[in-house]
Amino acid sequence: MAKLNQIVAVEKGVKSKSFQDITAAHHKVQKPALLAGISRSYQPKDEEGEQLPPESTRVQVKAEDVLRETAASLTRLFDVTATKDWANRTASADVTVDGRTLAADVPVSYLLFLEKQLTDLHTFVKKLPVLDAAESWSLDPSTDWWKTDPVRTIRTKKVPRNHVKAEATEKHPAQVEVYYEDVPIGYWTTVKFSGALPARRVNELLERVEKLQRAVKFAREEANSAEVTDQRVGDAVFGYLFD
Repeated sequence: MAKLNQIVAVEKGVKSKSFQDITAAHHKVQKPALLAGISRSYQPKDEEGEQLPPESTRVQVKAEDVLRETAASLTRLFDVTATKDWANRTASADVTVDGRTLAADVPVSYLLFLEKQLTDLHTFVKKLPVLDAAESWSLDPSTDWWKTDPVRTIRTKKVPRNHVKAEATEKHPAQVEVYYEDVPIGYWTTVKFSGALPARRVNELLERVEKLQRAVKFAREEANSAEVTDQRVGDAVFGYLFD
């Protein structure tokens, strides 16, 4: 008795061959010259007339034959697909992570859905914002944000100063150069806040997603190992359509 994963494995090849076969059949019946034949003979008016050989062209494609060939090809596709879909109605498995069953008797179709969603979630979690590693962060209970320790910095102001390069004399005024000096006038106390996540938290989330991904794949493989009953739908369908 075949297993579901074996049917799934051959389905793609059967689909491809059926598509090629029906495409070829369509092209055959769209060429009138292949379906046409002729037979003609020549008889002169009298015995002295020119004798010409008979002419004939055989029919190369018979539409009924094309129908039979198409039915045979598509019957295989219909049966393989039916066998898979009938089996999918009953094939299921549990999704278990670290001994904990998250979902029981999950059908194959939903396991495939879960795999796709978890791939997208993995991308989402991997790109979550992470706290700047250059800072030291702690959780502020009053805001539920992450914050840094206060950092105190000096605020300065440029104050002009005079530098006497030469004292005044009876003949010349004093030579004075103006320069600016940074003078402390106050202090800034800065605390940074962030709504990002610690790297540890992001790594934990990634690990959970990856564990669940492995569990879902394992469950799908288990469900796909279920034995199937061959379905014979094609004969009935084409027996009605083309007979």
